Amino acid sequence: MSSFPLFSSPPVKCPFPAKSAPVARKFSAETLLKTPSIVPASRLELRPLPEMASAGIPEIDALTGGLPRGCLTEVCGTASSGRTSFLLRFLAASTWRQEVCALVDVTDAFDPNSAASAGMNFEKLLWVRCGTEENSSRRRNAKESHIERRLEQALRVTDLLLQSGGFGLVTIDLGHVPFPMARRVPLASWFRFQRAVEHTPTVLLVITPAACTQSCAALLLKLKAQPSTFSSQRPLEMSSHTRLLEGLEIHAEVVRSRFQRKPPQSVTAAFTTKAVQAG
Repeated sequence: MSSFPLFSSPPVKCPFPAKSAPVARKFSAETLLKTPSIVPASRLELRPLPEMASAGIPEIDALTGGLPRGCLTEVCGTASSGRTSFLLRFLAASTWRQEVCALVDVTDAFDPNSAASAGMNFEKLLWVRCGTEENSSRRRNAKESHIERRLEQALRVTDLLLQSGGFGLVTIDLGHVPFPMARRVPLASWFRFQRAVEHTPTVLLVITPAACTQSCAALLLKLKAQPSTFSSQRPLEMSSHTRLLEGLEIHAEVVRSRFQRKPPQSVTAAFTTKAVQAG
């Protein structure tokens, strides 16, 4: 029985002598350094700013210039941090600009009464409520899986909305989704959404309990609430549960922005909320 070698072809010889190889590498490096097409990072020009949409909150507009169109913007914050007030104000401002808006409500947290108080134009709003009602025993035994199904529906619906086009604002409200679940949304989904709105007039807004979209967000705002002087001096026994959220001083911090290179320090702004049904 005959055997065959694994490599039958002769070894390839180097076309250059051994002594000339280092000289060739040195020459190539010097040539690359002198190439005019290679520009240091400090000399790179900033990308042109996209069109900005007013958030309906003067303090936020002064801080960021508005929310960028054709980009993904993430607003994160804990419960009662002002994220719902921010969402309602931006939805109201967008609908009164005669823009068709879509709200993907993952946990059915949207309150129409609060939206009406914020000045919402409901004729320009598409409200998508994810999930269906279940009996109490199934909800108690499979609450986590139920939220996961709602989250899957929200991602599919958002994909369809962005692909269809024609919306001035598409919002995904993940504020009441547990952070471990929201964090498990694949990064590829956020990249796909970001690419879908690119070069379009659509603002993609994601409300989260904490930062989830990572580098896909062109603008990341973090909200934090503090009781103002007026609300702290008001007698607690004379305030209803909805009035307790009135007068909160909301601090907004720009955590990430693609439109500012190397900001010298953290930039913040503050605004005061009005009474709403949910934080």
